[in-house]
Amino acid sequence: MAEIVQLLASSAHRFVGRPADGPAPAPDGDLVDEIKLRAGLGIVGDRYFGKPAHREASVTVIAGEWLPPGAGLAQVRRNILTTGIAVDELVGSVLVLDSGLGPVRLRVHTPAHPCAWMDVTIGPGAWRGLRGHGGIRCTPVTDGILRVGPVDVMIERDPAQR
Repeated sequence: MAEIVQLLASSAHRFVGRPADGPAPAPDGDLVDEIKLRAGLGIVGDRYFGKPAHREASVTVIAGEWLPPGAGLAQVRRNILTTGIAVDELVGSVLVLDSGLGPVRLRVHTPAHPCAWMDVTIGPGAWRGLRGHGGIRCTPVTDGILRVGPVDVMIERDPAQR
């Protein structure tokens, strides 16, 4: 069964400068129980909402199965942490999630590659261990709301990608 485990909508960048200097403090309330998405813009209240340079990466999703115990969105700075969905295989498709308030469609553009920050925030070796499993970068195709908890999943494949 698929589930949304955590949601993050953060107004601040935490991973700036060099990883050796450590991340900036987390703002209060960036881990939330519910997020509101706007088509083409991203997550309301998130640091990338409506930013033209991030339109194809305004929402990031990562599979919890690849994270070590105790690691979550505060460490990897993705927006949606799931279980039961092989998100890294979805580039070129549309991921449809419905957590009970109607479907939200996310066009999956590219992988979200891990970076050297993972060795600082999760632990030594995390950067290498997450290669190929750092999640995906998406754009919302529809407006909607997602909540933590069980989620219905549908994958719409682009016929050109088959």
